[in-house]
Order: sequence, then C-alpha cells, then structure tokens
Amino acid sequence: MNDEELKQYIGTSSGKVRVVIERGPVANFATAVCDDSELYKDPRAALAAGLSGIPVPPTYPFAMDRWGAFQELQPDDNDPVKVYRQLFTQLGPGLILHGEQAFEYHRPIHVGDVLEGEAVLVDVYAKESKGHVMTFAVTETTWTDNGTREPVLTSRSNLIHRA
Repeated sequence: MNDEELKQYIGTSSGKVRVVIERGPVANFATAVCDDSELYKDPRAALAAGLSGIPVPPTYPFAMDRWGAFQELQPDDNDPVKVYRQLFTQLGPGLILHGEQAFEYHRPIHVGDVLEGEAVLVDVYAKESKGHVMTFAVTETTWTDNGTREPVLTSRSNLIHRA
C-alpha cells in the first residue's frame, strides 16, 4: 500500500472499552514484573505511603484492558482490535511486532477505578528494511474516569506489520 492508501485509516476507532481495576490482577501484574512492593498488594501499605488506595504499577495500563473488561460492562461499539484488523487485513500476511509503548498519566490509577478507553489510529507509515516492507501503526488510547469523565491516562502504542 502506498502512503495515501495507508493514511485513509488514520482516525479509525476501536470503539470504547470499560475496565474495572481489581486488586488481584494488580498484585499479580506487580509480581510478574518483579516488583514486590506492598503498595500494590496491601491497602494499609498504600495508605501509610499517603496514597488514597492501592495504585497500579506504571506499566499496568498495557494489560488492564485484558483484565477487568467484563462483557456486561462493554458499550455496544466495543471492538478492541478493529483499528488493527482493518489495516492489517489489507496488508496481507506478515509478522506483527510490538514496537513501542508510552504512558502519560493525568492522575494516578487505583484499585476500584472504573475507566473507559478508546483507541484511535493516529499515524500509519511504511518503511523498507532488508527487502521487507514494515508498516507502523500508531494508536493513542485515551482513558477517562467512568464517573467524572475526566482524563486519567493517554497511552501510545506502535505495532509493526512486516510483510
């Protein structure tokens, strides 16, 4: 696909996903990333540290839409892979690589929060490398507090399709 054909996918949305931040998955994630801080497991430790509740580890948002996205809470337009399915189907078979991830916190995320996120394709471009075309798909997911609608987190992700 040429650049003009790729650019037509910019603005594609996944629809919205709603997640409940739960204590068990937060503690398990902290353990998985080798962080044994009691802050992620014990509400007393979090309160003693001056926090209002158990926080999530800094990279937890990478996985939070896989834990706590209960089906009955999802909006009708939820399709978490729509952004990529439409583009990558047109590109044909290839390897998919996770290229980059960044998080911009607008406020801390705590156990008990209910968040709503929407991923939007914000950039797409292709480069050639060693005889292969690599297509970079950059998505930005905006997470808001389900109650107040205030922004909580902006996450940027880059997936690479190598034909």
